[in-house]
Amino acid sequence: MADKHFKEERTLVVIKPDGIQRTLIGEIIKRYERVGLKLAAIKMMVLSAEHVEKHYTLDPEWRRVTGEKTIKGYLDKGLEPPSDDPLKITAIILENLKKYMTSGPVIAMVWQGAHAVSLVRKITGGTEPMISDMGTIRGDFVFDSYQMSDKDGRAVRNLVHASGSVQEADMEIKHWFDDKEVVGYRLVQEQIIYDVNLDGIFE
Repeated sequence: MADKHFKEERTLVVIKPDGIQRTLIGEIIKRYERVGLKLAAIKMMVLSAEHVEKHYTLDPEWRRVTGEKTIKGYLDKGLEPPSDDPLKITAIILENLKKYMTSGPVIAMVWQGAHAVSLVRKITGGTEPMISDMGTIRGDFVFDSYQMSDKDGRAVRNLVHASGSVQEADMEIKHWFDDKEVVGYRLVQEQIIYDVNLDGIFE
């Protein structure tokens, strides 16, 4: 991003099957739109298990890091993790995610604008809905928890996927969209959001 303006940053958002079943599509899109982000691509898809697995393993470190974070989460809550092997834990997580993400249609989107990745993460809320702040999508619309999903042997249902970093977003967008599906265009409101001197308001 060093040679690009902040306004060109893009991030991937996926409304998961539970978000669609809860009829929250319009509400979720509205949250990102009203902060000033621009929708650059959108499509509804029915995913294969292979597509889901590739998505979560685009980063070769994902299996290890996710397993270690999960173990730490258990220990921080005074609970015993199901295994002390991060890769065994991640194997279970990945199977649950594949079942979850292929259980119904999803909507994939690319959002663009200054600090798009961090803004979308802030609006979306933390990964675990139960402890997400009120005012975020997850905090306002879902109360699932890791404890409940672990007890049920399933993935946590948190409505939305949002890229975790600019680098992750770049990889994920390429996985979900062809270049021709991501549209470059100008919104009238961008003159107010990004123009340095707000030129032209009285013209």
